[in-house]
Amino acid sequence: MILQMNNIVKTYGNVLANNNVSLYLNQGEILSIVGENGAGKSTIMKILYGLEKPDEGEIIVKGKKVSFHSSAAAMKLGIGMVQQHFMLFDSLTVAENIVYNREKSKFGFYDKLENEKAVQQLCQQYGLFVDPKAIVSDLPVGMQQRVEILKTLYQNSDIIIFDEPSAVLTPLEVEELLATIKKLAQSGKSIILITHKLNEVMSVADRIVVMRAGEVVATLNKNDTNQQELSMLMIGRRIVELELPEVNVTDEVLKVSNLTVGNIYGKKSLDNVSLSVCKGEIVGIAGVSGNGQSDLIKCISGLNQNYQGTILINGKDVSNKSVNAIRKAGETHIPEDRYYWGSAKGATLSDNYLMGQHESDEYTKYGFLKKSKIDEKTREIIKQYQVKSSGENQTISELSGGNAQKLITAREIERDNDFTIACEPTRGIDIGAMEFVQRRLIEKRNKGCGILLVSSELTEILNLSDRIYVMFEGRITAQYKRGEIDAYNIGLMMLGGKSNEN
Repeated sequence: MILQMNNIVKTYGNVLANNNVSLYLNQGEILSIVGENGAGKSTIMKILYGLEKPDEGEIIVKGKKVSFHSSAAAMKLGIGMVQQHFMLFDSLTVAENIVYNREKSKFGFYDKLENEKAVQQLCQQYGLFVDPKAIVSDLPVGMQQRVEILKTLYQNSDIIIFDEPSAVLTPLEVEELLATIKKLAQSGKSIILITHKLNEVMSVADRIVVMRAGEVVATLNKNDTNQQELSMLMIGRRIVELELPEVNVTDEVLKVSNLTVGNIYGKKSLDNVSLSVCKGEIVGIAGVSGNGQSDLIKCISGLNQNYQGTILINGKDVSNKSVNAIRKAGETHIPEDRYYWGSAKGATLSDNYLMGQHESDEYTKYGFLKKSKIDEKTREIIKQYQVKSSGENQTISELSGGNAQKLITAREIERDNDFTIACEPTRGIDIGAMEFVQRRLIEKRNKGCGILLVSSELTEILNLSDRIYVMFEGRITAQYKRGEIDAYNIGLMMLGGKSNEN
C-alpha cells in the first residue's frame, strides 16, 4: 500500500466538503474516483496534492505520516498531478517544458543537448514519444497532454493524479491516453483517475471509489460493478437515454457566409467558413480544441468585430455588430469560459441570472429593477436546475465550477428566443446535471429554437446533433446528417484524416 488517507475532514464556512473520507492506493494500481460536482472529489485531491490542508485526518505515504503545505512538498514525496488545463509554456520547446526547474546546466547555463537527451531517454523508457525540440504551441492537444505526463514523470512521481484527462481529446487520443495510463501502472506507477466518463473508468480502473455529498458511499472492484450501478450510486437514480423526436425544420435562424479571420502573422484562424442553423435543429461543430471553433463563436456572438464575411440572425445582418445588438436580434449564448465571458465572479447569483435581461419588462419598471421579482426567479432557477448554493445572494465565485455552469446555462436556455449558441454547455458538470442540461437543450430545440452546439465531448455532439460540421485548421471540412458517421470516423476527420465512410 503506497497511500492511505484516513478520516479526512474539510470544511469551507458552513459547507462540509469532505466528511471522514478514507481511501487507499496500492502500488501499480489504477484507482478511479467518481461522483457528482460538489461530491468532494476535487477537495480530497487538492488535499493530497498540498493545495489545501485538512481540518482533521491523516495522510500516510509509503508508510510515513506526512503533512503538506504546498504542491512542491507533495512533489518531493513523489506525488504528481496531470492537470485538466495544461500548465505548459506554449512558446518553449517540449524539452524546456519537461525539465523546467530541474534543468541540466553547463558552466551555469542551460545545456540544450543534455536536456533534450534526458527527455529522449524518458520518452523511450515509457514509450511516450514526442520530439523534444518541438515548440509546444505547434503540437496537437493530445501531444501537449503527453508532454504534461512526461513532465510529471521527470519529477520522479510515483503517485500520479489524472484530473479529467480526456476532456479535450478526440476518440483516438482518448484510446492512446487510456493505453498510456495502463502502461504507467504496469511500470509500477500508482494512478488516481478523476473522470465523469464511466466508460473510461470501466476500461482502465482496478478499483472505484464513489463519492456523494462529501462522503465515500462505495468502494468497488471494477469487475464487480457496471456503469448503471455506478451512476445509481453517484446520483441516486438511473439515467434515461436521450431521444430526439422528429421536428419540422423551418426558417434559417443563422446564416454564416465566407467568414474569414486572420492574425498578425498572416495565418487564418477562420478560412472562408460558411454554415447555417435552422429553427428546430441542433447543429454540432466537431473539432479538436484550437481549430477555429472559439474564433467562430466570438464572431457570431459579437465578441470579435473584426472579420470578413457576413452573419445573418433571423435574416438580419449582424456582421461586426456588438454583443448587445446581436442578443437583441434573438441570440442567447452559453459561453465557453464560464467565468471570463459568462459571469461576474463577485456578483450574486441574482445579479448573474439577470445579466442580459436587465432591460426586459419582466424585471424592470420605470427604469428601476424589480429586485423581489429577480430574486424570486433566481430562487426558482436554483431549485429547478439543482444549483447547490446557500441562496440567491451568494456570489457565483463561491460555487463549484459545475454549479456556476448550471446557473449560466439556465439563464441562456430559459429565455424565449429563436437561436442559441451552446458552447461547452456541460463542461465540468456531473452525469446527472449533464443529462438535465442536455434535455433542456432538446426541449428548446423541440419548441422551434435553432441551436449551434460546440462541445469537446464528441459523444455529446453525436447524441444531440441533427447535423454536424467538422472543423479542422479553421475550415469546415465535412458535413453529416445524424447517423451518417460514427465516433471513430469523425475522430479521424477532426485530425485532418479521411473517413472510411466517405
